[in-house]
Amino acid sequence: MAGENTFRAIVVDQVDGKIVAEIKQLTVDDLPPEDVLIKVDYSTVNFKEGLGFAGRNKIFRKFPMVPGLDLAGTVVESASPDFKPGDQVILNGWSVGERYWGGYSQMARIKSNFLIPLPKGMDTKKAMQIGTAGYTAMLCVMTLEEAGVTPDKGPVIVTGAAGGVGSNAVAILANLGYHVVALTKPDQEHTHGFLKEIGAKECISGPEWSEEPSPLEHQRWAGAVDTVGSVVLSRLLSEMNYGGCVAACGLAGGHNFKTTVMPFILRGVSLRGVDSVWCPNPRRIAAWDRLVTDMPDSSLERINKLISLEEVLHYVKEILEGRVYGHLVVDVNK
Repeated sequence: MAGENTFRAIVVDQVDGKIVAEIKQLTVDDLPPEDVLIKVDYSTVNFKEGLGFAGRNKIFRKFPMVPGLDLAGTVVESASPDFKPGDQVILNGWSVGERYWGGYSQMARIKSNFLIPLPKGMDTKKAMQIGTAGYTAMLCVMTLEEAGVTPDKGPVIVTGAAGGVGSNAVAILANLGYHVVALTKPDQEHTHGFLKEIGAKECISGPEWSEEPSPLEHQRWAGAVDTVGSVVLSRLLSEMNYGGCVAACGLAGGHNFKTTVMPFILRGVSLRGVDSVWCPNPRRIAAWDRLVTDMPDSSLERINKLISLEEVLHYVKEILEGRVYGHLVVDVNK
């Protein structure tokens, strides 16, 4: 902490229509009046924060705002019967870091219904090494399983595989015995070695992934985790095996896509949306409980890079430019 009664936080504001971000000294009295006070250990940097700091997509809905859509830490004070001082907790989503102050702060006040207990067998650092990216990836894997996509059905492709959600999905699926194919941009082929280290059997990239497909292409995939959207999602649907499923969770390539009814009515393909922000707590808890064992520690060490609060201001620019691969963990006390 910066001083006995103060702490550091990244605060963003809007000045003349532009986003201005700086690290400020705050006191507990500056925090919003929610019912649980948390000493934050770690947060993460995600593509959404990159959009927000760049002033795109209206990510930040209120100003001033402390960004950071997730955190892990220890309860200091609680007016909720569900948590007591000393409890370790995780927060993901619920528009925190957008409408409510978030994790880029050494202290945070959070609504108790936004929190879940830290699972047994996990510490706060591992929780944010997994972070919203790994939690979202786990939700995607659960969605594929529920659609009947098992390892014996054939290859599963992960798009945007060099990113946070993508690399976590590669590691989880590989650990569960799937034949994982990792798709990256052509200019990210330098990440293919890293992706094979965390479990990808094949790594691909090519010009066809930026071209509109025919309504039905050759069947290639039993399942897919898609973080990209746009033309990539169009091609995935046209290439799915009979009865295959795409778990769609991202829009790094754009929110629009073209398709036809053909994959759905001729091949029984399903497209299932995966939401990590408003996901009900029972499913959240189920995902996090599985992450204790389904995400290998060895992969986490390869996927993650630990950065300081000050470095966030640099990396939110890099992540939008596609110059970050893997996942960024923020040690807010570093």
